[in-house]
Amino acid sequence: MSESIKIDELNFPFNNKDILSIYSINQANTPEVGSLESTEKLRELLNISTLVLAAKICNEIIGFVVCLEAGSAYTSPNYKFISQQAEKFVYIDRIAIKDQHRRSGIGKSLYEIIFNYSEKFELPVYCEVNTKPKNQPSLDFHK
Repeated sequence: MSESIKIDELNFPFNNKDILSIYSINQANTPEVGSLESTEKLRELLNISTLVLAAKICNEIIGFVVCLEAGSAYTSPNYKFISQQAEKFVYIDRIAIKDQHRRSGIGKSLYEIIFNYSEKFELPVYCEVNTKPKNQPSLDFHK
């Protein structure tokens, strides 16, 4: 990963500039990540999230990951399924990186932070990858 890339944890209250940046990256990465109806829906998701990381170059967000733990009010069918399988966990809801910055180690660095977090709190990590439509970039990354 380039030294000019910095990863920050974003915390409540989330500022409008970060919300707009994350929303734009999310929407540019659909259907690989789920589409969000609006920036307000994103804000609601971030407000119930446990861990939000942003990869930045010169304070510009170029990638992000959103994680939730067990007990969240999240209504995603995938999150609900995992909640029925485990009592404690970190769930990676979405991770997206601007196209021009993919394959530069950012995703790996974000995952390393998540796994360090999960080890600290002794929580298993769960995520899912879309197969319909097939999310080949994510399948390749996770392989």
